[in-house]
Amino acid sequence: MTDSARFVGLFGPEAQPTRAHPRWTLAFSFWALLYRRTWRGSILSTFVYPTLYLASLGIGLGGLVNHHVGTHSLSLGGVSYLRFVTPGILAASAMQIGINEASWPVMSAIRWQRSYLAQCATPLRVIDVLFGHLAWIAFRLLFACAVFVGISAGFGVVRTPASLLEILAAALLGLAFATPMAALAARFTGDEAFSTINRLLIIPLFLFSGTFFPIAQLPGALQFVARLTPLYHGVVLCRALSEGHLLAWSNLGDLAYLLALATLGILFGSRTYSRRLER
Repeated sequence: MTDSARFVGLFGPEAQPTRAHPRWTLAFSFWALLYRRTWRGSILSTFVYPTLYLASLGIGLGGLVNHHVGTHSLSLGGVSYLRFVTPGILAASAMQIGINEASWPVMSAIRWQRSYLAQCATPLRVIDVLFGHLAWIAFRLLFACAVFVGISAGFGVVRTPASLLEILAAALLGLAFATPMAALAARFTGDEAFSTINRLLIIPLFLFSGTFFPIAQLPGALQFVARLTPLYHGVVLCRALSEGHLLAWSNLGDLAYLLALATLGILFGSRTYSRRLER
């Protein structure tokens, strides 16, 4: 049987690995097929929430901020509050999507629906299962970030073609959170830890990493802590790109930080997935 006969499309039920379609793409296709059945549940988070955030914070609160500090306040980098806060909301949304996609779905694939175990019962290796899921998370991040940037363009925030690079930067930020989260989720035996991580880590990052106001407004010790967080580096990177500033040396440091964190998460995940799925 020829390769073309054995491979009925990337998402076909009879799909087989080929040179053009390595094994991890089959794991990716599982998540794509699953999303075809559940996509309606993501409409709010993908389309509605970004619009509400931009309208309420960027325009509503932004009108008040601009009235008191001035549209061109140096504390906001000489831009309106809407232009200041939009890249921060994009980065924070990418963080939340990355965490959500790599927490309960990973645990479900191991403990409840056991889709990981079913995949490992096929010729797929553990690393294929991991890469396939992470590739799907990356796709989800790119799509959601692209939608957000498209919505923000309707608010007049996107002004230069370089702003489109925000999509890649925000997706990388989401992966920098998703890869360590997936590695941890493969170790957990229950989902109680996810709520703790959300309350004690994600919400403080959302509030104090420069998303809604410059971290210069924080006390000195908290400024130092904020500069260590991945979200801060993602916000700074997205904010620079939104203003059309291509990567400066400082932004290359932000980019390297996020790449290193995502890579370490993959390495950690390859170990935790192997220990959990090869028992």
